[in-house]
Amino acid sequence: MKSKKFVKKVKKSIPWISHIITDEKSASELSNISIEPQKLFRSDICLICRGTKLLCGRKRCPIIEKWYSFRKIESKINSRVIIGSSPPGVFVGRFGYPYVWIGPLVPPFSGDTRILDTPELWHSKKLNEIIDFRLSLVRGKTLTHIRKFGEKKKLVEIIQELSMSKISVDSDLILKRRPSGILFDSETQPIGPSAPLLKIDVSNIHADHRIEKISFDDDLKAVDSLYYLYRNGVFISGIIRAFSMGLLGMKNERKLVPTRWSITAVDSTLSRFLRDNFVKNYPIISEYMLFETENFDDKFIVILIPDAWSFEFIEAWYPGTAWNIFSDSIAIAGDFEPYWGRTSYASIGGCYYATRLAVSEYLTKIRKQARVLVLRETYPGHILPLGVWHVRESVRCALKHKPKKFSSFKAVLEYISNSLKISVNTWVKVSKILRDLRTQEKLTTFFYKPNM
Repeated sequence: MKSKKFVKKVKKSIPWISHIITDEKSASELSNISIEPQKLFRSDICLICRGTKLLCGRKRCPIIEKWYSFRKIESKINSRVIIGSSPPGVFVGRFGYPYVWIGPLVPPFSGDTRILDTPELWHSKKLNEIIDFRLSLVRGKTLTHIRKFGEKKKLVEIIQELSMSKISVDSDLILKRRPSGILFDSETQPIGPSAPLLKIDVSNIHADHRIEKISFDDDLKAVDSLYYLYRNGVFISGIIRAFSMGLLGMKNERKLVPTRWSITAVDSTLSRFLRDNFVKNYPIISEYMLFETENFDDKFIVILIPDAWSFEFIEAWYPGTAWNIFSDSIAIAGDFEPYWGRTSYASIGGCYYATRLAVSEYLTKIRKQARVLVLRETYPGHILPLGVWHVRESVRCALKHKPKKFSSFKAVLEYISNSLKISVNTWVKVSKILRDLRTQEKLTTFFYKPNM
């Protein structure tokens, strides 16, 4: 068992989410966030890094630079005054921590704009629609300390109130200059042009009573607040927003949390809660179950295996896709956890935890336990990073379909070989679960001797 000293060390290393690290399990899962580049194949470095760790040794990510240089989106906003309806939406940056840029997301039009910042409603939409949703949002931003707001206190409180609304909020922004630029990130959804925020006026706020109630309870730990909101049906995007704006947790622990890390923290915490408190206590499924879905030039296959819980997520990006632009070969990366969970942060980042949440939800719903393998093939049409919401919602969508059922591992492999483009042998080489199952099958065949 790891010591309290270890937990304290992890909290110190990632202070932005230290208030959800309550024990050794949560500390282990989020520790060792850096990845050693020498352990990676060159073609897979971009897939692991995704513009955040600069494993290639360059000062700026060449892939992200390429997106910016090729964009053909020119801001049609010529005014410093933005009048519109926030979905509601907010964004908290991560650079310069503990001083971060925060602000509301407001389109230059009014009405019911909730869909612009609600990924749970996007799965049936086309890619160009989602890009239009996101790039229509103007980001007003102001620099503040994560806890000590000082002269920005009133402004931060208005943004916090806006973030709690269950309907779109009429918002008037006065910016320092005309907004420009767009924001791409591997974890969060794309965001439109931004500019420093001088003033904001809001009206028509209807606070979500579930979030408002928990925001007033400053004796409740942050993790318990996450559980409460989730059990009471608040969308993951709404929970992330509340956590990011420092509305959850004990009074002396509350702070603004970068949106990027709020997403990972919420997915990790909730999936671990479902896994340990429900899934592991249920009986094991009796047959192999396979689910699949495809959208945005992405294919997902979810395989539930009759065995105790373990989990693996592997993704393969074809040349020319968002995180494999410069290579001529397919980049493959993945992460695995045994029954007892992870002992370090997943190398492929937030998509791992988003996937684990989706499958943990399903197993909790059907009251069953299984070993889980999720395979993802990303094809050349997938040219922009959409954020981990896409992975979470795609896997959720797959699990809503009627499963294909198989009586043997061999039958599962045969189906995969016909459904996916990458060969089964390649998947077996990179998947611990598939290798274990193949070894187990060989041992069974070796020891079983029919009567002659």
